[in-house]
Amino acid sequence: MTTPVAADRFPPQLHVFVRDWLSANNILLKSREGHVLIDSGYTRHAPLTLALLASPRGLGEAPLALLVNTHCHADHVGGNAAIVKRYACPVAVPAAEAPLVERWDGKALLYDYCDQRIDRFSVDRGLVPDTSYVWGDLEWQALAAPGHDMGALVYYNAANGILISGDALWEHGFGFVMPPEVDPAALPATRATLDLLAHLDIQVVIPGHGEPFTGIEAALDRAWTRLNAFEADSLRVARHALKVNLMFSLLDRQRMAVADMPEYMERVGIYREFNALFFRMRPADLAALLIGELDRSGAARVSDGWLEPAPA
Repeated sequence: MTTPVAADRFPPQLHVFVRDWLSANNILLKSREGHVLIDSGYTRHAPLTLALLASPRGLGEAPLALLVNTHCHADHVGGNAAIVKRYACPVAVPAAEAPLVERWDGKALLYDYCDQRIDRFSVDRGLVPDTSYVWGDLEWQALAAPGHDMGALVYYNAANGILISGDALWEHGFGFVMPPEVDPAALPATRATLDLLAHLDIQVVIPGHGEPFTGIEAALDRAWTRLNAFEADSLRVARHALKVNLMFSLLDRQRMAVADMPEYMERVGIYREFNALFFRMRPADLAALLIGELDRSGAARVSDGWLEPAPA
């Protein structure tokens, strides 16, 4: 089994701010050479991200030397613009993602395509796979981790066996993956990434979402089990991707009118295109399918005509 990790398990210069499913975790690496933050959360939560950074456990009044991202999905880079405005620091993203950000490709980055709100930011540096970087007086190897995001990187510190995994590996799975009819490389890339991680000496994982954990073998087994199921059923992959994205939008907005959901299914690209490719339903029926599955899973509920996140 995996085990939650106490803060004293990490080197003293490494601090993890565990967030939620709307904002990715923030990892602060302190050093006399300059403090580095990895991932900035979602735009809606940017004020809290800034407050955490300014807290005594964060930077206090100290400057931030560099903002790094594991990948460029909105829940990992949504606070970038606010942090740059506050700290005037450069932004470093995976090199494969930099051109997408530069042209602000709302479909490839899933911003417009998935109806995710984000403030625009600029990239100053591209981070190259199989290259080592020193952040927080620790050496981190950037490793390509495609699958959930085809340009993603994970950051591995071999000396302490620490993996900053982004959405490539969570305690119970990984970030949603595009079905093979949309991106035939995504599922094979996910398997290659999990196989890569299995060959590293990892003692503790700091995931993009959820508490840091140990027990890498159990987490990988769960991830492979999910991947096996996905590889066997494209429709399951597509349905999962839509449910995850709808739940993300619901967490952002806090409630969505059920009566508006058919129009939403037609207006937002991922639902419209997936429906045409996989489900071939009336938009109202697709909305009912997704709402029903979120309700049955306990993630959301319908109350007085509104779809709302289930109480914690």
